[in-house]
Amino acid sequence: MQTHKDLEVWQKSMYFVTDIYLKTNSFPKEESYGLTSQLRRCAVSIPSNIAEGSARQSNKEYIQFLYISLGSLMELDTQLIIAKNINFISEESLKELQEQIEQIGKMLNGLIKYRKSKL
Repeated sequence: MQTHKDLEVWQKSMYFVTDIYLKTNSFPKEESYGLTSQLRRCAVSIPSNIAEGSARQSNKEYIQFLYISLGSLMELDTQLIIAKNINFISEESLKELQEQIEQIGKMLNGLIKYRKSKL
């Protein structure tokens, strides 16, 4: 039986969480409860909502959780731009993370489209 752990989008988003944690380790300590916390919570939300949605009884509920995951991904993208603008991360780091965001976003949109076709 397949689970959320078998989904490539879940696996990629789990690696992405690790990258976000590693990047935010270098943020100023006074940001622990600010931008660092926000970025980490958004990142964790992505695979968490994929997992929670996959456990739901209906396709409609699953799709809703996938949209929440996609929303967290876009929120995280915005926060990364803020982090770059205040020099917490480099332009290069931002581009690397945004490439992952783009990949995960495409995969989420594809999964949403697939699940919608099953309604």
